[in-house]
Amino acid sequence: MTHTEIEITAELVRDLLRDQHPDLADHPVRLGARGWDNQLWRLGDELAVRLPWATLSADALLRKEHAWLPGLAPRLPLPVPVPQRLGEPSGRFPRPWIVTTWVPGTPADRAPATRAAEAADTLATFLTALHRPAPDGAPTGRDRGGPLADHAEGFARTLASAVELGVIPDPDAVRAVWEDAVAAPDWTGPALWLHADLHPANVLTEDGTICGVIDFGDLCAGDPACDLAAGWMLLPDGAVDRLYDAYRPTPDTATRRRARGWAVLKALVCVLIGEAGVHGRPGGKRTWGPPAHAALRRLIHS
Repeated sequence: MTHTEIEITAELVRDLLRDQHPDLADHPVRLGARGWDNQLWRLGDELAVRLPWATLSADALLRKEHAWLPGLAPRLPLPVPVPQRLGEPSGRFPRPWIVTTWVPGTPADRAPATRAAEAADTLATFLTALHRPAPDGAPTGRDRGGPLADHAEGFARTLASAVELGVIPDPDAVRAVWEDAVAAPDWTGPALWLHADLHPANVLTEDGTICGVIDFGDLCAGDPACDLAAGWMLLPDGAVDRLYDAYRPTPDTATRRRARGWAVLKALVCVLIGEAGVHGRPGGKRTWGPPAHAALRRLIHS
């Protein structure tokens, strides 16, 4: 992570709005969240301002959301943060930023889904609506949605790091899930629209079920197994089969196997981020650990 040298404050956000979108500058401004790539500042009750702060890649991701998400959002059955305005780099802040709609709810890493059937059906309906063939020129993923075999070195490195920390009780079982997924046939269908980053911090809940999806910075086209993997981290025990039963078209065995591979890869990364949070290291998110450990347990014993 590379934190911006400019401190982002409510005053800075208000100044940026006055310079480029003065009709919004009088709305109350307050901090909403500090995410992996961006800071989120509430703008009144209905809007939010997202500004890159911790990664160099955040600029391109925000521009991608601004370009593509408004066209996708109307067909999605859950609230998503729809970009409304684009802020260009300036002397006050040398990076792009966007104004989006605000999506209410609590991130699932803090309030996990507990109503298994409702959450599985809601996630299936959302993914069915999102997973449509993407047009020519759709963005490609940074490292998502392609063949799992491309991630073999990353998987081995991440697993080794987790084993070294002593946080993986059965690394051989984790490795077996991965090897089975890599051995599955690759996706041969059209490249479908993917969220590509459906970990618990990017999915919102209310009353025990899923109520919104945020952070489409990794939006890309590719293999739907990348998104279907989210069921292992987002849903209660035993609910993944219901997700697959409700999703259309029903995923074949190969897609389910690949989804397990994407899930184990994401879970390992989130385990390490969670451990960093427990120990107060930069970039750590301690709330990411518990759902990742739960996902690994489900994957090993399924």
